[in-house]
Amino acid sequence: MIKVNRKGQVWVFAEQHAGVLEDTPIELMSKGRHLANTLGVELAAVVLGSGVKELCGKMIQYGADKIYLVDAPLLEHYQTKSYAKIIYDLIHKYEPQIVLYGATVTGRDLAPQVASAVKAGLTADCTDLQIGDHKPAGDGEIHKNLLFQIRPAFGGNIIATIINYDRWPQMATVREGVMPRPEPDVHRKGQIIEEKVSLSKDDLPIEILQEHKREKKVDLKAARVIVAGGAGVGSKDNFRLVWDLANCLGGSPAATRAAVDLGFIDHDHQVGQTGTTVRPSLYIAIGISGAIQHQAGMHQSQKIIAINNDPQAPIFGVAHYKIVGDLNDIVPKMIKAIREKGFKS
Repeated sequence: MIKVNRKGQVWVFAEQHAGVLEDTPIELMSKGRHLANTLGVELAAVVLGSGVKELCGKMIQYGADKIYLVDAPLLEHYQTKSYAKIIYDLIHKYEPQIVLYGATVTGRDLAPQVASAVKAGLTADCTDLQIGDHKPAGDGEIHKNLLFQIRPAFGGNIIATIINYDRWPQMATVREGVMPRPEPDVHRKGQIIEEKVSLSKDDLPIEILQEHKREKKVDLKAARVIVAGGAGVGSKDNFRLVWDLANCLGGSPAATRAAVDLGFIDHDHQVGQTGTTVRPSLYIAIGISGAIQHQAGMHQSQKIIAINNDPQAPIFGVAHYKIVGDLNDIVPKMIKAIREKGFKS
């Protein structure tokens, strides 16, 4: 167990694959910078891999004060045991107070291994992080400046705040897309600390011969306009209306989990708690009731238009513009009007 170090740094694990940074650690830098400033400590990034030194400059531009770099040929491919061992050793050496990972496939695999090794807590799939004070029941001491780890719980029906005041570092994985991506500052300066580690073949129990990564069919996080359909669209054939409206607006089609489960569209287009979190300029929700699990993935959109025949649908609670009526009548009229008058996103 790592001792409680209230002056310890805030760390972000800079996940990369084949020398390319993932989006999530970049997004985490904005929140990490806010947390570090609130605590009055440094923000650091941990960069592991082979031939990845150039990534350090990028992480500094995105807000890091320090970079802990471990660059070794044996780290060319991600393996749980080797990466967890290195982060464990770094944590013991530098005693950070907060360590953040993206809730990606890699982050969800790596973070629990590290948490178990250092005997610390871990909150998965957070949607927000804040700093606050906490007084445990029956404990007279007020613990100041703790990490409040906020995430949906019980199927998204409640929002839970999880606090770890006696086992450090405080660790969390954070959902993709929930933090705004910071703007890089090309003039920013930072310190790169190169760490040497000793790895044996026992630390690399798997020999990776090839890696194959399937690219997503759509990048919903980058879309400025999203048209999403729910189970209320009725059928896969009728879901063509969602595609047509999205195409008219130069946007991307999306869907709720219910629509994906019904086979209307594939999972790459899913928005919500178990899909992608988005924040487009315009989000049009068609035949979507608006369960909290879906709202968790789109409520930060700048403008939301909801179309539903139920005036009591929860989606209207977050919509800026509400259209009550039959989508089969409304959407074709929207498409016709847009095609006649044109649309500029």
